[in-house]
Amino acid sequence: MAFADLNGIRTRYEVVGEGPPLLMYSPGGFDATVEKWTGLGVYKRIEILKHLSAHYSCILFDRRETGQSGGRVEIVTWADYVDQGRALLDHLGIDKAHLLGGCMGVSPVALFGTRHPERVAAMVLYWPVGGARYRINGQMRFARHLATVAEVGTAGVVALAQETSDTFGKDPRVGPWASVIRADADFAARYAALDTDRYILTLTGMCRALLDRDTAPGAEPEALMTCDVPALVVPGGDGAHAASAARYLAECLPAAEFVDLAPDDQTEATAPPRLLDFLARHTA
Repeated sequence: MAFADLNGIRTRYEVVGEGPPLLMYSPGGFDATVEKWTGLGVYKRIEILKHLSAHYSCILFDRRETGQSGGRVEIVTWADYVDQGRALLDHLGIDKAHLLGGCMGVSPVALFGTRHPERVAAMVLYWPVGGARYRINGQMRFARHLATVAEVGTAGVVALAQETSDTFGKDPRVGPWASVIRADADFAARYAALDTDRYILTLTGMCRALLDRDTAPGAEPEALMTCDVPALVVPGGDGAHAASAARYLAECLPAAEFVDLAPDDQTEATAPPRLLDFLARHTA
């Protein structure tokens, strides 16, 4: 485990394995930590990190505002997540890498490919978030936090965050900066003193930026359609990872391959070989 200051945000990262670089945007919604690759759902079931790290230098990191990484109260957009990953590559002296995103990590990977294609050898988009239910539930989560702020203020949110280990995804009351509040006493003090009206505006803008459509959020369709980065799209199939969101990405990206495996059919025997074959074909 190591830490780097990336655009003023302390970022926890690890490099696992050896080989060509593979930057991995963690799954887990608003709790996107390194550990999710080995402890969460389908990623644990197919042992994705074990297989990838046998062939690649897997660069894992806690996304900003999650885990042991820091954060900053601002209107956080998908582009901010792109900037964190790009700065990590710069920190490691890597000009070009494969990218893999899981769950909510798919959106910054796809946007990264459209904005910095010269730095992306290929991208794997595993279980993209998206769909009407994902947008509705996400907006309701922000609304619940905003109601909490209106009731107890930002100082009250600090108290709530320090009473539990739950993150924004599980307990919307604590908000998207809960992990940073717990890890950094100075940040918690600054957060508690925030102007409530300005904070509400920040939250409202962040919600709109991250949850603005009923398909896979992040890159605009026109940008996807003019992106020539090779992509492998693996569909999910639940309320947070609509199969339609994966289809949308595959239809928009000109160099996309779609893995036509239902979620239950994505096993250690079926999924990792598809990923490894795809990455191998696009490794110089």
